[in-house]
Amino acid sequence: MKALSLSQASCMPGATPHAQRSTPERSTADTTSLHDSVGLLQLFADPTRVRLLTLLGRHELSVAELVAVTGLAQSRVSTHLKRLREAGLLHDRRLGPSTRYRAHARMPAPAERLWAVVRAQLEDATLRQDEVRCEALLRARAADAPWPEAIAGEMERHYSPGRTWEAYAHGLSALLRLGDVLDVGCGDGWSARMLAPRCRSYVGLDRSEKVLGAARARLAGTDHVRFVQGEMEALPFDGAAFDAVLLFHVLSYARAPERALGEAARVLRRGGRLVVTTLAAHGHGVVTDAYGHQNAGFAPEALARVLEGAGLNVASVGITSRERKNPGFEVITAVAERPESDDAGVSDEHA
Repeated sequence: MKALSLSQASCMPGATPHAQRSTPERSTADTTSLHDSVGLLQLFADPTRVRLLTLLGRHELSVAELVAVTGLAQSRVSTHLKRLREAGLLHDRRLGPSTRYRAHARMPAPAERLWAVVRAQLEDATLRQDEVRCEALLRARAADAPWPEAIAGEMERHYSPGRTWEAYAHGLSALLRLGDVLDVGCGDGWSARMLAPRCRSYVGLDRSEKVLGAARARLAGTDHVRFVQGEMEALPFDGAAFDAVLLFHVLSYARAPERALGEAARVLRRGGRLVVTTLAAHGHGVVTDAYGHQNAGFAPEALARVLEGAGLNVASVGITSRERKNPGFEVITAVAERPESDDAGVSDEHA
């Protein structure tokens, strides 16, 4: 799709992504009236609001900083910020004597869908110049304050030497005391290297023998770890064999997700825990097809129903993260437990 310029972005009231594989069902609460739809189109039809929202989608900035970056009058910036905030597209927070603004992580669904269309197609010299000036301003801001104070409130978005998500995960994993663990879709053993020292036994399952070969090489010499080739929809294990089952970013590859979750429930012991991370429902099959995904994600409520249907008690399920990179995929984390009794009807028998 050809990128749109900033001026063209205000002339696309009927634009929709045309390379979608599927569109998640929407409730009536997720639809928009004619009046509200026209209001949204008018909101995004103003180039200044598009500039501000683009900047605030990447950075947290004050009015004065937005004025410095864009070269617009303060009154004009403030007026447009008010419109965007009233529409639920921005949130703000006090930081000392000033207020900083940022694009809302959870915009109203209709506005979020329309903004995703506009943002994905924008390519404009004005926006590029805004970003260059903004980066210079942020470097100057950081130089004027100690690093932690300069990024207070958004530390997770910034790098510092050694402070990576991988290092953080290793630190958190040291707190774990796990029993017998099944990692479905284990991949090449990266997670096994982190989890295995915390497990009584670790079994990694994957459908690819080549991938498993890499995992075995990575974990060579670890006696309580083994890797098994198989399918998540037909686990080659007896019932009630594991204390924990992990499905991390593999449910999107399932040809029959309900069956895969049913199998995970079957091999759990009483009181055992299933943890699932997977993409939330999306309409970006053109992106995920390249990775071999078999479905377009899940709605949290639908995932909870499937887990309950498998005889598990759902402890929590919801969207826990959202990617900053377009198209902004969201990730669901679900935690469910097998009841201590068999009242829910999960069989310990090997299927």
